[in-house]
Amino acid sequence: MPQLFFDFRWIDLIDIFIVAFVIYRLMLLVKGTRAAKMLWGLAVIVLVYFISQRMELLTLHWILSNFLSSIVIIVIVVFQRDIRRVLVQVGRTSIFSRGEGIKEKLVEDLTTAVFQMSEKKTGALVVIEKDVGMGDYLDIGIEVDAKVSAEMLLSIFNPSSPTHDGAAIIRKGRISRVGCFLPLTKDPEISKSLGTRHRAAIGLTEETDAVVIVVSEETGEVSLVMDGKIDGNMSAAIFRDRLKNIFRGAHTQGNLRAAVDWHEEA
Repeated sequence: MPQLFFDFRWIDLIDIFIVAFVIYRLMLLVKGTRAAKMLWGLAVIVLVYFISQRMELLTLHWILSNFLSSIVIIVIVVFQRDIRRVLVQVGRTSIFSRGEGIKEKLVEDLTTAVFQMSEKKTGALVVIEKDVGMGDYLDIGIEVDAKVSAEMLLSIFNPSSPTHDGAAIIRKGRISRVGCFLPLTKDPEISKSLGTRHRAAIGLTEETDAVVIVVSEETGEVSLVMDGKIDGNMSAAIFRDRLKNIFRGAHTQGNLRAAVDWHEEA
């Protein structure tokens, strides 16, 4: 034991700190997602592997040894969406890094347009890009590069407009594309009562860190979707406050509630 402390170097402390930080960030990344359950499952398998080795359970140990030899490939397949999300976060400029005045204007324009459409039960799907780039989806739809305004959004989602059924993508504070079709979620646990817009919003936010606003064409209900989680049936006041909190950075990855609790506690 004394020899162990004697051999301990300051660089080992840095090494331990880096490993602990990586594990911590990984836990934050998968917290509240299906990947978290898979990660716990892998942890249990690793634990059983060491127990089987210790207790000399040869058959079980052989099976788990072969399984764990492919663990890197398994992790890549299981966490491919989360890995992609981290790799593409390379400091892109977005509305979330801009001045408070710009954010306030955007929030007010979105609130005005969204709740006018809600009153008329006009379906809408608005995507706000954050750090993860959406190049794959910007290749689809109609390029507009327009200033965000309540009037423009109402025009885009007018039932007689050809862009009504698609999504409008807000990128760097401007409407970049309209009439975009987003990937639908493949999560079998999603309620079958949800319509195409809600499924598309969930599908996109499972793959990116975008904020998606949905107005139901059937009920007029307004929802915010982030990280594959949907928070619906909002009033204009709650919607406005939650958007402001999200833009202020109150959102923590994998947990929409962290960005909205401020309003409920106030």
